[in-house]
Amino acid sequence: MTQLTSFAPGPDTQREFRTALGQFATGVTVITAGTPQGPIGMTANSFSSISMDPPLVMWSPAKSSRRYAPFAQATHFAVHVMGMAQEGIAMRFAKAGDAFDGLDVTLNAHGVPLLDGCLARFECSTHRIVDAGDHAIILGLVGCVAQRSGDPLVFCQGAFRAFDKEA
Repeated sequence: MTQLTSFAPGPDTQREFRTALGQFATGVTVITAGTPQGPIGMTANSFSSISMDPPLVMWSPAKSSRRYAPFAQATHFAVHVMGMAQEGIAMRFAKAGDAFDGLDVTLNAHGVPLLDGCLARFECSTHRIVDAGDHAIILGLVGCVAQRSGDPLVFCQGAFRAFDKEA
């Protein structure tokens, strides 16, 4: 077994800190919102449930992202949990916020783009935004949920991975 190495996170150890955080496997989501300039999307792995009553979820965009302001100003958004077959969609929205071309998309009553085929979808109203250093925590009050069965898309150690149910 390889021994753990310790360090204090800081400006000189940002790469090491990021690598250590990458050891935690997460699901992959695409967050969407409607804006005055049109629909916008962003791939995020910072999604988590917060509360059952009221039904709250959160995600955490970087303030340095060009897409941060439109999401911070949005009153409604949707979180799409990606399945294994949707790695390409996740990659599209990791690179560009307007990657909707050719996708099966509908708009909900609040103008939020809804992607078809995901494993789960949470349609939310923005409940609160909390400052969190170089990121923000966006809390969403869930108003509608859709789900289906399937294998999730997982991100770990800097790469998309398959979830092995048998392991």
